[in-house]
Amino acid sequence: MAASMRGVVLTGPGPVENLHLRELPMPQPPPGWVRIAVRAFGLNRSELHTRLGLAQGVTFPRVPGIECVGTIDADPDGEFSAGQQVATMMGNMGRTFDGGYAEYTVVPRGQVIPFRSELPWEVIGAIPETLQTAYGSLTTGLDLRPGQTLLIRGGTSSTGLAAAALAKDMGATVLSTTRQAGRAKALIKHGVDHVLVDTGRIADEVREIVLAGVDAAIELVGTPTLPDTLAATRVHGTVCFTGMLSNEWTVPDFYPIGYLPNGVRLTGYGGESADLPAAVLQDCLDKIADGRLALGVPQVYRLEDIREAHADMEHNRSVGKLVVRVDSP
Repeated sequence: MAASMRGVVLTGPGPVENLHLRELPMPQPPPGWVRIAVRAFGLNRSELHTRLGLAQGVTFPRVPGIECVGTIDADPDGEFSAGQQVATMMGNMGRTFDGGYAEYTVVPRGQVIPFRSELPWEVIGAIPETLQTAYGSLTTGLDLRPGQTLLIRGGTSSTGLAAAALAKDMGATVLSTTRQAGRAKALIKHGVDHVLVDTGRIADEVREIVLAGVDAAIELVGTPTLPDTLAATRVHGTVCFTGMLSNEWTVPDFYPIGYLPNGVRLTGYGGESADLPAAVLQDCLDKIADGRLALGVPQVYRLEDIREAHADMEHNRSVGKLVVRVDSP
């Protein structure tokens, strides 16, 4: 076993230059933890918030990364076999203990999700956290039903594209927003029925399509657009606050009676690895493999390109998920 590995270290809050690719000691799993040979990891806004100093409870220096996919490299308790394909996410990965931006990571066994797939690692790497968030928002957050109408605010994000594909698979009619008209084709490709160019105020346009307002909505932009999303939703409809692409997630002086339209329900969703059942992940991978589901083509980077990848995420230069492919050490 090698005594060291390559990993990305965030030395402290700040610009992309604070991300450093370094040679690090090989992490050793204590009882109850496993070591994963990382093959790919997706980038998430949570990691951008960590780099910008907006996340709570993070200690530095830190290997970031709230998710990764790969194979079991060591399990002291022998519950997983070496080489088993697995995904892991959340559980304070990349915050209070080192995360997935490395060739190896050590995580609690309870947050490991096994699967089997022959898809390329960069495709698999785009799925776990995005799927967990989109699936949880549609089910736990909204209880979406076949035949209902869904508005996705922030549709060209990886979660937005995944939510559109999953909602169509569930039998919903999907409306989705983008700030750039040129990205409409990407939304339509993922099953969106109605594309709205987001000017910040789209409620009236939504109600031209769905007179009473949509049955359900996922808010991925954040609090700047939340009032307008609520206004686009019907009485007894539900808005799920899931994301904050705007980096704004609090409402100053929140007064519910004045803020919420009469009868419109506001929920929130933020899940963990336990909120993505292994069967749901496996079903998604199988549907992607045989062409029944498409969650988007990831933008792929090397570990050496982590600064470029973070800058692209920060400045919203790409449609869909950004993924780093980690070559076998």
